[in-house]
Amino acid sequence: MNQPTMTAVEQSTIRKISWRLVPFVALMFFINFLDRTAISFAGPNGMTQDLGLTALQFGLASGIFFIGYILLEVPSNLALHKFGARRWLARIMISWGIVSLLFTWVSSVEGLYTLRLLLGIAEAGFFPGAILYLSMWVPGRHRSKILSLFYLAQPLTVVFGAPLAASLIQQHGLFGMEGWRVMFMGVSIPAILIGIVALFWLVDSPRQAKWLTAEEKTWLTTELEAEHQQKQGHQKHSLRSVMGNGRVWMLCLIYFGFIYGLYALAFFLPTIIAGFQQQFGTTFNVMQKGLITGVPYLIAAVVMFFWSKDATRRGCKTWHIAIPALAGGISVPLALYMDSPFTTIMVIAITASSIFAALPNFWTLPTQFLTGASAAAAIALINTLGNVAGFSAGYITGALHDATNSYALPMFVVGGFMLLSAFLMLLLNRRRSPSQPTSLAQEH
Repeated sequence: MNQPTMTAVEQSTIRKISWRLVPFVALMFFINFLDRTAISFAGPNGMTQDLGLTALQFGLASGIFFIGYILLEVPSNLALHKFGARRWLARIMISWGIVSLLFTWVSSVEGLYTLRLLLGIAEAGFFPGAILYLSMWVPGRHRSKILSLFYLAQPLTVVFGAPLAASLIQQHGLFGMEGWRVMFMGVSIPAILIGIVALFWLVDSPRQAKWLTAEEKTWLTTELEAEHQQKQGHQKHSLRSVMGNGRVWMLCLIYFGFIYGLYALAFFLPTIIAGFQQQFGTTFNVMQKGLITGVPYLIAAVVMFFWSKDATRRGCKTWHIAIPALAGGISVPLALYMDSPFTTIMVIAITASSIFAALPNFWTLPTQFLTGASAAAAIALINTLGNVAGFSAGYITGALHDATNSYALPMFVVGGFMLLSAFLMLLLNRRRSPSQPTSLAQEH
């Protein structure tokens, strides 16, 4: 169903939110994902050799981040709901910037494990907090658009972040440090600075937004309150009921498949590209590898934008999430059988596009049937358990590579998890009661 025609005040309000809040929160997300995945650029460019890492140890270091992240995710998001997004998101960002900066001087495998664990603890709550924050600023019919604009930061992190990381790595010898250490320093300092700016830029609620007119504030608060009352009217949701909500747990499993694919690519794609020399007899310098790494994510950003635009126009449907999961699950193993770097990267681009096409639409679902503290807990729970895949992807991919001396089996595992997400999304939609709308994504 097409969205109804917007009034002038609705158009101006959503436009201001899109320009004032979304780009800044997306910038925070850009830095967040870059700092989280900086290890993937450091690994094949000196860190693995300098610290004497095996593929399994590299995978464990990549994934151990998620242990602390998982343990503190739900408490952090509830704290954000209690204390306000402005202070809490800024606090998180400054904390992880300081920890990330310490990677500049890591000197052992044990130190790397410790810092990755601390980085996860520092970052806990940022992503679900950002999702919740933006969801609290727009009515449900606009969330797919707002979240897709926010989510553009993630693929663009690699598009611009990979060449940025490569350029920093090329500064080998600066301050007497290896290039990969310079890279860690260069990507960490912006987190601290932008975290400080966030204290002055972000606003906790529409009522406090000086950049909205009185008419725009009235329209927005009325719409959000009506939506809140409608959800509350259908069903009361305590935190305990969220933990026992079958739909929430099903969404956790669906998200697991997408995140497993996302981080398997994020942590190991630079290493796979570095292996093109042995596989295809081609040689690339550090900057060329960075640019090649960004290609699938640039394509994914374009696909995500138009796919989410279609979801906004039609109303988000189950197939907006299930079809990308299916395409990603099939494309991952196909990349193993390509006969050139170009065709391999193009197939990987299909996988990346599938993941990013699905994710912003997926995150419209929890806030369509939950509100307030329940929504905060549900989003954090989904992200927490889904991010078990972040640890699993790094560890399992590294372990299977060491066991088989190939990325074939690990990539088949990635495909299998994404196919599982597609199946569960269809199953979740079929399990609706007869009184529910024709798609879970349309529930209110």
